[in-house]
Amino acid sequence: MACTKKVILVTGGTGLVGQGIKSAAEQNPQPNEEFIFLSSKDADLTSREATKSIFEKHRPTHVIHLAAKVGGLYGNMRANLQFFRINMSINDNVLSVSQEYGVKKVVSCLSTCIFPDKTSYPIDETMIHNGAPHTSNYGYSYAKRMIDVLNKGYNQQHGTNYTAVVPTNVFGPHDNFNLEEGHVMPGLIHKVYKCKENNTPLTVWGTGSARRQFIYSLDLGRLFLWVLREYQETEPIILSVGEEDEISIKTAAELVAKGFDYEGEFVYDTTRSDGQYKKTASNSKLRKYLPEFKFTPIDEAIRATCQWFSEHYKEARV
Repeated sequence: MACTKKVILVTGGTGLVGQGIKSAAEQNPQPNEEFIFLSSKDADLTSREATKSIFEKHRPTHVIHLAAKVGGLYGNMRANLQFFRINMSINDNVLSVSQEYGVKKVVSCLSTCIFPDKTSYPIDETMIHNGAPHTSNYGYSYAKRMIDVLNKGYNQQHGTNYTAVVPTNVFGPHDNFNLEEGHVMPGLIHKVYKCKENNTPLTVWGTGSARRQFIYSLDLGRLFLWVLREYQETEPIILSVGEEDEISIKTAAELVAKGFDYEGEFVYDTTRSDGQYKKTASNSKLRKYLPEFKFTPIDEAIRATCQWFSEHYKEARV
């Protein structure tokens, strides 16, 4: 008997995570899967009418929901209200229209910043709603948390199969390398590229002591496909390297310097905030499902991303 065809609509599909999923799908194709990767140019998902018209056009059976207004620490600190309102409206539209059009499964993307600021470590999937998130990005964090509330509601009331994943800090090709708005790893990659080009010292924002778990976008893409195809829980699942793989921003900067063979001086701008000192996440739930999954070693993944950035500098998001 032929497999039922899956039409998988990926919102925010042209960004970092979407392109990681695209690479993973190309490397491990399934004959019954058709992927449609949307960009913000295809539809304004803050509009319910525009969201409906894109669902009407493509009639998806499955949705991977990545679209969001995102930014780094400083972008969030300047505009918490906008981050909350825009993301709430995107998420409500995508999930409600998915239900209206009979979408069988939605996998949404959350973030570790949704976890409580005051917490014990490592954080795990049961702790999402245990307290307020960090004040620096509360707008984005609360909007993302509400996806978990919506998933539970839709599954209870409509028998849908909506879930969410929580990746740690993602990096890789197709990232946003903007120095003011981007996240830490792409920011470092852009800075080191420029420092090498101009033979100038590297300025790292903050003390360099804050710690993060980084996941390569191509590894995350493979895990997203597993969640779409196999994972059946409503409860979110953290997609991350292990606790032992958490590194400091200083180490991240050193790895990026190695990735570009940059040997210049490092300067730490301590007038800039470090943000949350750490947000160590447990991947024990993931490991129960996938004990043998192999992550790309971080030095290899960073070097590959540095190479991609060098080759695509003119068209990269900077």
